[in-house]
Amino acid sequence: MPSSIKPVTQPSASSLSQEPLLRVEDLKAYFFMDEGTVRAVDGVSFDVFPGKVVGIVGESGCGKSVTMKAILQILEPSAKIISGKVTLRSRFNSLDPDSPEELVELTGLHPDSRKIRKIRGSEIALIPQEPMAAFSPVYTVGNHIIETILLHQDVSKQEARQIAIDVFRSVGISMPEQRIDSYSWELSGGLRQRAIIAMALSCNPRLLIADEPTTAIDVTTQAQILKLLRKLQEERQTSIIFITHDLGVIAQMADEVVVMYLGMVMEKGPVHTIFKDAKHPYTQALLRSIPSVQSTPRLKLPTIAGSIAHPFNRPAGCPFHPRCKHFMRGVCDASQPALAPIAEGHFVSCFLYSSESMSPVATGRQAVPATENNP
Repeated sequence: MPSSIKPVTQPSASSLSQEPLLRVEDLKAYFFMDEGTVRAVDGVSFDVFPGKVVGIVGESGCGKSVTMKAILQILEPSAKIISGKVTLRSRFNSLDPDSPEELVELTGLHPDSRKIRKIRGSEIALIPQEPMAAFSPVYTVGNHIIETILLHQDVSKQEARQIAIDVFRSVGISMPEQRIDSYSWELSGGLRQRAIIAMALSCNPRLLIADEPTTAIDVTTQAQILKLLRKLQEERQTSIIFITHDLGVIAQMADEVVVMYLGMVMEKGPVHTIFKDAKHPYTQALLRSIPSVQSTPRLKLPTIAGSIAHPFNRPAGCPFHPRCKHFMRGVCDASQPALAPIAEGHFVSCFLYSSESMSPVATGRQAVPATENNP
């Protein structure tokens, strides 16, 4: 693990004994298009525990954002959930923290049903990738937040405005009484990002989904936003699903890590385990590509050979095998490895390891060396 990146949190032992707030089980969501079928999410499983941060990492096009859209039932018209189950421990009927919880199967609800529309925003909130696109240019940012509060809380418009001002102040926006009447195009990128976080937090959600919230802002503002999210998460004990392609951000923010490739989970486990003892060749390759303060100057960083497969032409077997240096002909290209446990809380989808021995599988075959056709 590069010395410049050190995870700041570790999952507590008690989290393993708790019931998850959100459970995703073998979720599959496909796009049905004229050109063919895209298996954007192909059997994803993970848990989100109360007060914990789950980081989902992978290259662009690996299905991270589609997974979150499937959880919220906001997929595009051409997409459909094929199978799997998403279960939320909900307080749908009451915002009282002492009220009894109800298990709600989100995938069993109609996307336009009253129940899931109530859950969106109040119990599960989303910070989208593009804050500029999230706000209408003809309404003030305050109008957006006040509308959200009025939709989910039984308050007057004046009370909703005061709540919006308070939440603006909590996310570090100066002069909130004036800024609440600003339009999104009048705000800087950092202020827009804080405003979209304020809208997501306005109804005190139990789960926050942050979809690459630091992508379109400068490095200094990124650090401020990450510090803000961590501070708010600790104060409110909100669970977070943090989607990013930046492993440095994952090391700083996450308690658990889910590594995705071509719609599948390649590896998942505690953040310190993934960074110190990654098992899957894809995870190892991602970690090698991180710059370090100890890197030799002017030396190119290692890259992953080849490119991600076209969505209409997925490889048979393990989806990563055309780019894997440990590819075993007749094994990796013949069948898809299962996501199996190799240690407590650590799961890997790779034929190199067995769930019993945590050692290389004795297949009787040797790894095929890298070539142009098999990088």
